[in-house]
Amino acid sequence: MHQGSVFASPPRSTVAARVVGALLAMLFATCLSGCGAINRVPTLEEQAKSSWSQVQNQYQRRADLIPNLVETVKGYAKQEQDTLTKVVEARAKATSVQVDASTVSDPEKFKQFQDSQNQLSGALGRLLATVEAYPDLKSNQNFLALQSQLEGTENRITVARQDYIGAVRAYNTEIRTIPGRWIASFFYPDAKPMETFTATPNSEKPPNVKF
Repeated sequence: MHQGSVFASPPRSTVAARVVGALLAMLFATCLSGCGAINRVPTLEEQAKSSWSQVQNQYQRRADLIPNLVETVKGYAKQEQDTLTKVVEARAKATSVQVDASTVSDPEKFKQFQDSQNQLSGALGRLLATVEAYPDLKSNQNFLALQSQLEGTENRITVARQDYIGAVRAYNTEIRTIPGRWIASFFYPDAKPMETFTATPNSEKPPNVKF
């Protein structure tokens, strides 16, 4: 028996097939890279993550305005203590939810974030509705400044959410359709669909903060 038979080389046809396959894979990757298709998945992913950061920034901006708003209202409407307490509690709950880039790929964490922000929006809306009964508060300069800042922030939240929804739609579509699905599975196996905001009553409009 020949010792070399134990380590017999694969048939030439098999070797040739592997070489051809490798060359075709390289050619495919080169073509995709040349037309930009191979970079589309990570590009859309980064755009969605950037939009998510803006959503977080605007919600944080709103949270930062609330303590001063509560203190100002408290000075004129102490009898609204229950409403004020609910706003403070809702803010505490919303800011306690830990979010990062991974949140957008975790349905449970994303829902927790959205629910807490919706609860804060509701509590804040009820607080602002009580202001109508306090003319002196409505004319207070500090309140007027906070009102203006809050109105602008709510508008920016709406825009940031819309931008994020659009960016996620583009990314999710790319990794779920051909050739993006093929590219993602081959080059970016860790790419996951991202969560987006679900419709809630009046979610398309910011809370009314005008008086």
